Amino acid sequence: MARPIVHTAELRDRLLDVTAAMVDAKGPERISLREIAQASDTSTSAVYALFGGKAQLLVAVIDHGFTSFGAAQAETESAGLRALGRAYRTWAKANPALYRLMFGGAITAAADCATDADVATAAMTPLVRALALRVPATQVMPAAMTVWAQVHGAVSLELADVAPQVSDWDALYDAVLDTVERAFPLPAPSS
Repeated sequence: MARPIVHTAELRDRLLDVTAAMVDAKGPERISLREIAQASDTSTSAVYALFGGKAQLLVAVIDHGFTSFGAAQAETESAGLRALGRAYRTWAKANPALYRLMFGGAITAAADCATDADVATAAMTPLVRALALRVPATQVMPAAMTVWAQVHGAVSLELADVAPQVSDWDALYDAVLDTVERAFPLPAPSS
């Protein structure tokens, strides 16, 4: 009797990481499952067994990115809004290929499958909860989108290195977070 092939979580993660880097470098149309498998020290049959095919692998990369990003946000949530902003930047700088793919649209345009909207929504939940402490319920989502746009814009400019000469990205990002906190202050404690 043949021994069943076991594909580990480590192999799955390696395939996701390699795919993210390759797609970031070449675009989703210019990579093959054979290239991904070779770079991951595995076979194309492992890719098919774990993901089903190229489209599903590409979608899994995005979902993996949002899951990882969401976990980083959740770990920081109790420290407040500024900490969430710092965690956003830290995660993006540690995972630049995933970050670009999650927000660039290249994979979702190339894949035949839709990403899991619940995964992306869950990643934003810590920000929504932090803002629910600061603004009326009807303003939480507009506030969340405003904050997200500000931090995303600053991080994206830094990673793309397309902004005018910036000598201190840390100071610039702190200024963005200062602006966010001024726009959405914690309410004064009631006496």
